[in-house]
Amino acid sequence: MSQANSGKAIRLIETDDFPFDFLSQIAERESWRKEIHRPIYHMHKWWATRLGSIFRGILLGCVAPVEFDLTAAFHRRQSFPKMTVFDPFMGSGTTIGEAHKLGFAVFGRDINPVAAEAVRVVMGPLNPQLIHEEFRRLEATVGQRIRELYKTVDQTGAPSEVLYYFWVKQVACLHCAKPVDLFSSRIIGRNAFPDRKPEIRILCPDCGEIFNGLIRDASATCTSCGCQFDAKKGNAHGAKATCSECAHTFTILDSVRKESCPPRHRLIGKLILKANGEKRYLRPTEADHEAYALCMRRLASETAEGKLVLPSLRLENGHNTRQALNYGYQSWRDFFNDRQLLALAWLHEAIGNIADPSTRDVLLTLFSSTLEFNNLFASYKGEGTGAVRHMFSHHILKPERLPIEANVWGTPKSSGAFSGLYRTRLLRAIEYRGTPTEIAHPTQESRRSSTKRAIQCSEPFEGNVETAWPPENVLPRSIHLSCGSSDNTGLPAKSIDLIVTDPPFFDNVHYSELADFFFAWQQLRPRGFLYGYKTTRCEKEVQDNQPDEFASKLGAVFAECHRTLKDDGMLVFTYHHSRSEGWSSLASAVYGAGFSIVNAHPVKAEMSVATPKAQAKEPIQLDVILVCRKRASDDRFPTAGMTARERAFGTAVAKAARLHAKGFTLSRNDRRVILFSQFLAELGPPKSTEDAIRAISEQHSELEAALDAPLFCGPLVFEKKASSGASYDVVQGVLFE
Repeated sequence: MSQANSGKAIRLIETDDFPFDFLSQIAERESWRKEIHRPIYHMHKWWATRLGSIFRGILLGCVAPVEFDLTAAFHRRQSFPKMTVFDPFMGSGTTIGEAHKLGFAVFGRDINPVAAEAVRVVMGPLNPQLIHEEFRRLEATVGQRIRELYKTVDQTGAPSEVLYYFWVKQVACLHCAKPVDLFSSRIIGRNAFPDRKPEIRILCPDCGEIFNGLIRDASATCTSCGCQFDAKKGNAHGAKATCSECAHTFTILDSVRKESCPPRHRLIGKLILKANGEKRYLRPTEADHEAYALCMRRLASETAEGKLVLPSLRLENGHNTRQALNYGYQSWRDFFNDRQLLALAWLHEAIGNIADPSTRDVLLTLFSSTLEFNNLFASYKGEGTGAVRHMFSHHILKPERLPIEANVWGTPKSSGAFSGLYRTRLLRAIEYRGTPTEIAHPTQESRRSSTKRAIQCSEPFEGNVETAWPPENVLPRSIHLSCGSSDNTGLPAKSIDLIVTDPPFFDNVHYSELADFFFAWQQLRPRGFLYGYKTTRCEKEVQDNQPDEFASKLGAVFAECHRTLKDDGMLVFTYHHSRSEGWSSLASAVYGAGFSIVNAHPVKAEMSVATPKAQAKEPIQLDVILVCRKRASDDRFPTAGMTARERAFGTAVAKAARLHAKGFTLSRNDRRVILFSQFLAELGPPKSTEDAIRAISEQHSELEAALDAPLFCGPLVFEKKASSGASYDVVQGVLFE
């Protein structure tokens, strides 16, 4: 990269020696079960939760001198009590927690009250004994009432519990007005690993019996009525459905719009838990239908009498709500059936009556977490894994044609239930607060070990959160949180040592549009940061489809970061994008705020098999760490005889090779992330923002062409050579600095 003129202290993260490949190996391990390895950031749903090991590495790299061995020190206890860290987009609190573990005084702010409140609660005071006592009280009271709603009998008439009810969406045929079930196939259950366990559960189209078959079979024969059919075919294909009564095909949305309400649902099956622990799929009985009708009557009665309060917040049109609105969903209450509403309202009321504020708040947060698994947009993942696929697995509000209704309180074998999330989310988070751990690097584990060893190398979380903003007293290792736009923080000028964050990405998920799903229930009992809001949507949210708007809003936050950051401080953030306008708008925000990018490091991003990534042709599995200094303090000068593009290509190839050497396979979009970010770093401090944007535009085609260069596409061979005191990397015969 470019050289510096002055004797200014250079930090490890500013150099190409920063061990991003080492961090990526640890992050890869974390990414597969991040809710277990970092449970404190996964108590409540938030989008794009970044990996804690990456942010621990970022923070260490920001304070470490060039000669610091981060790989050796990563798993050691560290403390930086005299330094301050600020995250203006704190989201789920990754930066907050990692900075607290390292002894920094930390400031966090988010524009969305759902995010800010979740961080306040999970980082704040918690009494494990009192929490456990209140949970047991809930279990013995409202928990038993809810479980009664899911009582049934097995095929012999013996009492059993329902784990899951299965429903199918219905719309009216546009030709004969008969209800049409929207089956994409007749397979209602399969194993998550079909190669090993090919057995499937099939619903007969004639008699409604549920029977077993094999995924490889071309046809199925009902064991009850003898009907033969192709189980893999249904009557709904893409946007159209075919009526089984009149055989006419029609557009599903046309039928929905004609009805002016969400599609109806028909109960088609259940998975029960027998007294002996056996699970069994069964068709619903008349008693099951009557039990649901009773829930409808009880909900109407208790709501009319004022015993229960239900969400009333309506959906607003937006990028991520448009599809649900097109399907007739007008209120967030519409996302639940009547039995779910009854059970959730009972539970919400019972938790709200807990006297201790911190215990009440954390159990209400857990209740909010339960919502994403208990609604009509959740679906069945199948056997062999957590059964309930939560509603945000696609990052959009996708109406499910075969929704699953889980047992809200749950059984020991339930998925997505309140009692299960108490064990897997809340208790894990409490344990982690007491003994924070890091995942061992592969070289630190015994070859015989089959588990990923956890290393305790941080002090316990203190459990104290200050919400007075801006704070008057800043103590070592203190946590200060606020809710509001970060384009005007109120923090004193030049008071922050490091700003470390993960801003929203251009043209990505609009968080507030989805967060309103949770807020619809949270506003019924406002607390903490939830007071005073009618919706979480805000015009200042940094989330736009238009590059200019995104650059303007992000630039306003970065300008405030520039004001609050000390002159020798750094702004470091993670980012990725597959389109050139994503990089142009980012450059506009960074340079327009008075920063320049001094280096860029590719690192492992979130889980590789996340649904949006798994469906992408060229998935992005990397984030890039962008290291920024105030432009006035960036005194680098470019390497003589080389253009920014040439420097960027050489360094990008070298960094890609380091990831290849650690076993990472990079897509074309991954290579684009590496090269485009490195190009921004090699531009140096441009004379103006316009110069930077012009450079990206002029070099775009050459950068795109370089993505397919053989040097960039596979494992590379390195060796070090010295010439006239300079250090060079030789990559397959191509020399670059």
